[in-house]
Amino acid sequence: MSVAPRLGDGKVTVPGILARKPASSSAPKSKITCLTAYDFPTARLLDQAGVDILLVGDSVGMVVLGYESTLPVTFEEILHHTRAVRRGTQRALLVADMPYGSFHVTIEESVRNAVRLIKEGGAEAVKIEGGERRIELIARLVEAEIPVMGHVGLTPQSIHALGGFHVQGKTADAARQLERDARAVESAGAFAVVLESVPSELAARITDKLRIPTIGIGAGSHCDGQVLVLHDLLGLTQGHKPKFARQYTDLSAEISQVVTGYCEDVRSGNFPSEAESFRSTNELRDYLRAPALVKQRG
Repeated sequence: MSVAPRLGDGKVTVPGILARKPASSSAPKSKITCLTAYDFPTARLLDQAGVDILLVGDSVGMVVLGYESTLPVTFEEILHHTRAVRRGTQRALLVADMPYGSFHVTIEESVRNAVRLIKEGGAEAVKIEGGERRIELIARLVEAEIPVMGHVGLTPQSIHALGGFHVQGKTADAARQLERDARAVESAGAFAVVLESVPSELAARITDKLRIPTIGIGAGSHCDGQVLVLHDLLGLTQGHKPKFARQYTDLSAEISQVVTGYCEDVRSGNFPSEAESFRSTNELRDYLRAPALVKQRG
């Protein structure tokens, strides 16, 4: 049985992501990897490591900017971080979140905002939260040749309406609505859809029914790909950590240990050492040995 090629083999494109959707549930899968990125150095590292999609998520508000939710994140902040990630990305597909308020306006203004993320930020696609109610906007963006990644299930920008960060689709009615939302996103022309905080069985059912890839986050292992917030993966998140956010290392502890060591070396005089200092030239040494000039009174 042949296995589909890895997305890491060459530049990742929207058609390439679509091609990773298995023809059937029994077909071999080449899972799509996606991580958030917010700056140049981490974007470069993730890109070189072979991550398929880099998402400039509005999660930047909580893990980088110190906001309590994603709602305060402005369009200009997303644009700023997208530009930085663009400079560190060569092969991954770069997707930028449209933050709260940037697409809750007129269709025309929403399209203009998305155009800026592509034209000024260097994004190759945008992500929009919401299902059926976003059909017209997604269709207009696709018509404007802007690839769209959908996002249904738990949509953090709707946190007040949802009443908190709760698993979505737990009842039959809620599951039917979630399925309608996913199908709506697909029918409007999105090339992929994020399923967040959805029971794994429901996510598997949606994944099997859609012709576009599903990217799961707290949606089980049956999705066509997975996304995580980078800071969760690295152990840099403070406070509550979602159940689905596997921590692969504890950089918080490592950074704390390194910085403590630096402070101790500075205070004790162990840093910088002679090897870390610059030496004087012969000319400078002669100058430093000469008696200091005494300023004469006029």
